[in-house]
Amino acid sequence: MRLYSKNQIALGALVGLSVGMLLAAGIGFASFRVFAARALESAEAAQGSQAAQAAQTLSAQNTDTHIVAVDTSSSYTQDEQENISVYERMNQAVVNISTEVMALDWFMQPVAPKEGGTGSGSIIDARGYVLTNYHVVKDAYKIYISLADGSRYEASVTGTDQENDLAVIKFDPPRGLRLSVIPYGVSAGLRVGQKVLAIGNPFGLERTMTTGIVSALGRAIQQDSVTIIRDMIQTDASINPGNSGGPLLNAKGEMIGINTMIYSESGGSVGLGFAVPVDTARRVVPELIQYGMVKRGWIEAEFVQLFPALVDYMKERGSPFPVDKGLLLSSVRSSGNASRAGLRGGATPVRYSRSVFNVGGDLIVAVDGMSVNSVADLYSALEDNKPGDTVKVEYYRGTGKMSTSVILSDRADSLNTKR
Repeated sequence: MRLYSKNQIALGALVGLSVGMLLAAGIGFASFRVFAARALESAEAAQGSQAAQAAQTLSAQNTDTHIVAVDTSSSYTQDEQENISVYERMNQAVVNISTEVMALDWFMQPVAPKEGGTGSGSIIDARGYVLTNYHVVKDAYKIYISLADGSRYEASVTGTDQENDLAVIKFDPPRGLRLSVIPYGVSAGLRVGQKVLAIGNPFGLERTMTTGIVSALGRAIQQDSVTIIRDMIQTDASINPGNSGGPLLNAKGEMIGINTMIYSESGGSVGLGFAVPVDTARRVVPELIQYGMVKRGWIEAEFVQLFPALVDYMKERGSPFPVDKGLLLSSVRSSGNASRAGLRGGATPVRYSRSVFNVGGDLIVAVDGMSVNSVADLYSALEDNKPGDTVKVEYYRGTGKMSTSVILSDRADSLNTKR
């Protein structure tokens, strides 16, 4: 069934009236059909003209719609926008570090440089200072830095701090090159569950970002027999080989840690990531730039870490230690700070394997408020103390527990004198 507009219906009524008049006038039916068809065609043409005019008007109204910018920001969540913002602002301040090391022959003599490891670093000063891990540049014969624009520069070591696995290296940017710098944040106020972002160069893939949370705080990680890094930040953000030395950032884009290591059974990123807190870096970096090292205090004495065979030996002698863990003073330096503080070394020499030391001296169990069970603990307890600082030392003399105050000497001078 065909539908007609109001105009067509009105026209149809007019045609009907005309038909009646024509019939009345005696006009033939054939002539009427021709006239009616032409009338309907005229009506449809008029309606088509109106529709075309309306379409033209609508097209004119929408002429500029195709050049209006569409706001796509609403397609990102707030969390995604934070991630994007941090990456776009900070990735150019992250550098790729590659090294060359010296190959050795059978006689341990250097023969030729070869490719070393890779890592990441953060530009912390527009003059070209870069913060990274000590292990990234350890034993490096040459160090190269690659910037975000692909340019490559040779760098040199400014200072190292093995105890915190930190190092500062420097390259000379060309005149006119404006470097992006990553700002320091604060790690003291971090909370478990806080979002963190890591930017680095895992497996040589430059400026990769991963995200996660602070999984735990205050972790103590033992690097070697004399090094414990305390207050480490644990995170589930992926930290792969090549991420070492890169920044761990908060949602503002501030550095709150230096990515250092991952503990993983598989050797991949599925594991526990750890970062040195930025508060530690803020404390040691100025000294690394000024002195090339961190000046730390020391107690001038020879220490022996208690071990089961020594504990059993003292029991057999009838002079058991009051505790099973601590540092035995084998000897104290004459007129040294330990001697001046009243600490005593041993007087009876004994041999264990190839080592000879004295027993009968004081047994240190705490330094500067920190329990000391090993030599690594002693280094850790004095890590943030400077020469001239005074620390409290708790110890046993026989079975009696005592304490004294020791004014620390310079560790570097003390250890060099001992050698």
